[in-house]
Amino acid sequence: MKRILSLDGGGIRGVFSLQILKRIEEIFRQEHGKPELVLRDVFDFFAGTSTGAIIATFLAWGKSVAEIESVYVDHGKEMFDRAQWYARLKAKYNPETITNFLQKQFCEEDGRPATLGTGKFYASGRNNRSEDELPKTYLLVVMRNASTGSAWPVNNNPKAKYNLRTHPQCNLDIPLWQLLRASTAAPTFFPPESITLGQDQDRGTSIFVDGGITPYNNPALIAALMATLPRYHMNWESGPDKIQLVSVGTSQARTRLEKEEAERVNLLDQLTHVVPALLHSVGMGQDLLCRVLGDCVHGEEIDSEIGDLVGGFGPLAAHEKKFTYVRYNQTFTAKEVTEAERATKMPFALDNLQLIPHMQEAGRAYAKNHVRRGHFFPEKA
Repeated sequence: MKRILSLDGGGIRGVFSLQILKRIEEIFRQEHGKPELVLRDVFDFFAGTSTGAIIATFLAWGKSVAEIESVYVDHGKEMFDRAQWYARLKAKYNPETITNFLQKQFCEEDGRPATLGTGKFYASGRNNRSEDELPKTYLLVVMRNASTGSAWPVNNNPKAKYNLRTHPQCNLDIPLWQLLRASTAAPTFFPPESITLGQDQDRGTSIFVDGGITPYNNPALIAALMATLPRYHMNWESGPDKIQLVSVGTSQARTRLEKEEAERVNLLDQLTHVVPALLHSVGMGQDLLCRVLGDCVHGEEIDSEIGDLVGGFGPLAAHEKKFTYVRYNQTFTAKEVTEAERATKMPFALDNLQLIPHMQEAGRAYAKNHVRRGHFFPEKA
């Protein structure tokens, strides 16, 4: 069975995801009797958006979950370095600081920037490999090309249309740090990232922003489609016994309008409500489609009418399911959000670094209560 691990965006709340990943890593270490096992050893394809893209790339790079968590805890302030007051009309945070951080993390052994086509994703580990060699680990990073107004789910499959060496704008030559900088360029938080595609410096430059404002802040569905649709040229065989899709969120809180009477809702109320509400709704839609197309074995309730769709519900017969699907995510109640905001004296936002201990604790509790060995090895449940 091939396995896909999909990681949502959500800023510093990525530390919540890491607690779930730590439990998954522990399960596989126990199953295989290998205390040094990392998720790259058992997952074939990592997909991520925004902060999920950073985590996914570290995992595809071969890092353990503990190593990645240390990066978030030790370098959180480095990633969210406030811009000077005169630069805050463009963005809240300094892009140079996170750029330097990503450049240090994702480079080759000789110090050169690692690209999407780096040998680190291959079993041989060589950059000068044969053209027929396929990656040991596939990686998908989601961003939005603001210049063309289109979502950009980019992966490292050398057979993909825009990864062919004969293409004038081959994506495999784009530095990894730059793709991640683009995927995390959340509007108002970080300025967009300009990326030169190909060798044409004038015509080949595009502006990219956070993948969280595409349909794929939850990139699970696009990862499954990329693995199976012929046009993406990965050509994995589909089926619940052929592919397992594991989707991990960064936690969420339902976006509500607090005022009880519609006449009292003002323009500011609507502006602060609409963007989070749309992002939440789109992510929920992607999750729902995965549960309908796949055999869902775990996930919280979608809504009070259809429930969680765990156990084979949906229009497809068992033999028509495209993959086995697991969704891990927690929706915090309004009370829990209020308590977190009181404790940190800051909003429940993707850049609230004071949330790190709170999200670690919440993630550990969630993982203990929800992540089960039987989700990955049903015959040993």
